[in-house]
Parts: sequence; C-alpha cells; structure tokens
Amino acid sequence: MKKFLSFALFDTGETILSALIYSTFFPLYITKFIDTKIYSISYAFAFLISFFFAIILGKFADSKGLRKQFFILFTILTALSTFFLFFSYPFPFLSLVIFLLMAIFHQQAFVFYNSLLLNFESKGFVSGLGVSFGYIGSAIALIFLAKYLKLPEAYIFVAFIFLILSLPSFLFLKNPDFKEKINLKDIFKDKYFIFTIVSILSLTEVANTLIAMMSIYLKKVYNFEDIFIYKVIGLSAIGGIIGGIFWGYITDRFSAKKVFPIGFILWSLFLVILPITPNYFVLMVGFLAGFSLAHLWSVSRIFILENFPPSQSSVRLSFLSLTERIASTTGLLTWSLFLFITNDNYKLSAFLMIIFPIIGFLFYIKGRKY
Repeated sequence: MKKFLSFALFDTGETILSALIYSTFFPLYITKFIDTKIYSISYAFAFLISFFFAIILGKFADSKGLRKQFFILFTILTALSTFFLFFSYPFPFLSLVIFLLMAIFHQQAFVFYNSLLLNFESKGFVSGLGVSFGYIGSAIALIFLAKYLKLPEAYIFVAFIFLILSLPSFLFLKNPDFKEKINLKDIFKDKYFIFTIVSILSLTEVANTLIAMMSIYLKKVYNFEDIFIYKVIGLSAIGGIIGGIFWGYITDRFSAKKVFPIGFILWSLFLVILPITPNYFVLMVGFLAGFSLAHLWSVSRIFILENFPPSQSSVRLSFLSLTERIASTTGLLTWSLFLFITNDNYKLSAFLMIIFPIIGFLFYIKGRKY
C-alpha cells in the first residue's frame, strides 16, 4: 500500500500543478498581455520541442536503466521553474519563457513517472488510483484554495506542494531494472504501435486543448467570473476522481485493449454537448470533461505497458508523450485556426474539434488488423 500511495501522491501534485497553473492562473495572467492565439502557438511550440528531448532520453533510459533517476531530475526542475515564476511575475515575456521551460521539464518527468508502473501487478488500479488522487488534490485546490490564492504567491505554494508530494515516489518506488538497446527504426516499423499512438493522439488533441483553453473558453463564451470558472474546473476534478477509480477497476477487469476505445465515444459526446450547453448546465459538462480525462489518463498508459515489451517502456512511453507534445501543438494550432476561420466563434470552433476523435477511431480500427 505504501508504494500505491507513493505513486498516487505524485499524481496528486502533478494534477494540482496542471489545474492551478496550466489551466487557470497562468493563462488568465498571460492573456492580459498577449493575444490568446499567440499564447496558444507558443505553448504548442514548447510541446513540440519537448518531444525531441523525450524520445532521446527515453532511448537512453531504457538502455541504461535510468528511469527513476530521470524522473527525479525533471521533477525537481519542474518545481524550480514554478518557483521562479514568482520572481518573473512583473515581466510577462520572461514569465512566458519560464513557463514554457517548465512545461518541457514537466512532460519529461511524466514520461519516466509512467514507466514506474512496471513495478505493479494491478497496473490499472494503480493508474486509476493515481488519477483519482490527482483530481482529489486539484478539486480541493480549485474549490477551496484558488479563491484565496493570488499571483505571484500562488507559484510558491504550488511549487512547494508539487515537490513535497513527489518525495514519496523518490523514496519508496523502485527503478524498473529492464534494460534493452533499442533501434528506433524497429519501433517506427511496428505498424500496430504507430496506429495505436495516432489513435491516442487524436483523443489527446482534444484533452490538451481543453486543459489549456477551458478557462479562456468559459470567460469568452459565458463571461463567467474567475470564481465560477474555478468551480467548473473543480467539478471536472470530481468527475476525474470517480472516473479514475472506475476506469482503473474496469481496465484490470477487462484489459486496456477493450476499455480504451470507449474514449472515442466519450470525447465525441463532449464536443457535441459543449457548444449547446446553457449556463446552468455548464457544471455538468465540466463533470463529463473530468470523467473523460480520467479515462484517457488511466487507460492509455496501461494500454502501452500491457501490449508492448517492458524493456522498451521509456521509449514507448516517450511516443505516448509524443501524443501530448504533438497534440498540444496541432490541437492548439488547429484550435487557433478554427478561431481565425470562424472569426473567434468559440462555440463553433469547439464543435469542429470533433474531427479528432473521429479520425482517431478510424486509425484504431486500422491498427487492429496488424
């Protein structure tokens, strides 16, 4: 149980970081100084850079067995970057640069964190537990703490919480000892794997765009006050709490291969409902968003670990990380393009994002033939 909790507590800190900084405080701060579309493009570019680091470091980690060491390194760098945002607060451009570096470090840490799931037999339960703990932390932070936090002091608070909640993983989780010298050409030739990654990518396109832009969407479409935006994102966290336990249990019971395709239905439903949702139903849509995110985060990493060699976990999970990098690049670029085309019609732009789960489902069906 100590190891279960150690793994879950990192997810708690990671989700608090995402909810308070990535989804709420920083986008609301930076878009006072730069256009939303410029912010979207900058954020997307940082994720593209992050992929190149992830694939190189993932290959090195698998060959040398350094998964946990890299996890610790990039977790500390993420916390330090968040802390430095406190000092850069009066300088928006510098804050944006530090924020983008933080996003790169954070994603590297997450790749190697996911590989630590190899330590567990009930991977679905542990993965889902981590997601649920993460959303419990973010729900508390958004519903009860966000209204009392103000920038720049919030950066110090979040950096401290994130680092403290990471320490049990540093201390109690073992480094998976699988080692293998990997030829990237062989992985690129694995058609089943490539189609799998593309199908996961399609869902992550929507998820990452939602995380980065939801607070702005709620402000632009509904003109909600910041306090109510915190409540919407907080209720999505409650959906994530329930979803993490539910999808983790279902994954162990039926396998990730059977549970993963449900995501295409969930995200298509969300994108149909979102543009037509009246003010008084926004909280329920927030819950559905969290439930759908819990499915993606709980199941996709288990899908990779169950269906491909454990000795290649860091490289394979780097490609999973690639879905987040490319998704955050193409998803945000596509979102910006839709805003240009529709003359900043946020509702129509949200509906047009349904193209991603549709394409992803087609790739998933194609991949099953190999």
